[in-house]
Amino acid sequence: MHSTALRSTALALLVGSQPAQATDVVGVAFVHGTGAPTNATRTYWQPAIIDTVRTGLPDKRNYVVINCDFNQYMWKPEAAGCLADQLTRFIDRRGITELVVITHSNGGNVVRWILSNPTYDSRYPKLIGVVRKVTALAPSSAGTPLADAVINGNIFETALGWLLGKRNDAVRQQQVAHMATYNAQNLYGTAGRPALPKPFGAVVGSDVDSAPTDADSYCGGYAATLGLEFTQNWLSSCSDGFLDCSSQKAAGTVWFTDTSRTRGAEPLSHNQSRRGCFGLGTLLRNALTQ
Repeated sequence: MHSTALRSTALALLVGSQPAQATDVVGVAFVHGTGAPTNATRTYWQPAIIDTVRTGLPDKRNYVVINCDFNQYMWKPEAAGCLADQLTRFIDRRGITELVVITHSNGGNVVRWILSNPTYDSRYPKLIGVVRKVTALAPSSAGTPLADAVINGNIFETALGWLLGKRNDAVRQQQVAHMATYNAQNLYGTAGRPALPKPFGAVVGSDVDSAPTDADSYCGGYAATLGLEFTQNWLSSCSDGFLDCSSQKAAGTVWFTDTSRTRGAEPLSHNQSRRGCFGLGTLLRNALTQ
């Protein structure tokens, strides 16, 4: 009995001497799509969706909104390099141990570049280790025929100038054949390629509603909705006005298609999928710590 008591005491001391497990510090990063915003909170996302999502964090101060030059090819210092720099500084400053990345459109390609090429930049391995998951809103994973149209200089250059900018390198990158090459050679997550090292879940926009008498058409701006319904005529029957559903589904897995979870089963146009439309912000908030 005496020997047993001694062993029990020694075990208790040993357990008591072990450091307590630190609680994970969860953060969220909002990564914009094509463009070079200096204030993406207001000009790309708008504060409403950001404020809704971050209330799902244990500490709602642990968020960052990225501002980089995503008019460049995804691997450029101004694009992936800038993203890596801003994410690293955020992680270090706030002590983040688990990062949820919420990205939109071409931002998903920049994030996939980092996840797919860990040896390209010394900052990438640390970021990959900290990222818990990526939520990709309407990602342009397989490109879009509209990018080809803009580069070729036809009617879409005028119709999509507000959305795509001019003939910049990010638009060239999102041409269908170009993305097929990048997916086959440089990026993970698509069919026949290695899986991404972290979950990449897509939210798919399947349609555009622009009825002038329907208040829902005004979420995110009626002019943008109307323009996307126009360009939808050159896409498949399942599209968000900029991307075919097949492109949005090409990498990772599908988290959900808009109408299956949005309020009122409303579709999300490409513009609405980066705004707080039809309960999207609440869905993103509720999934933060899952």
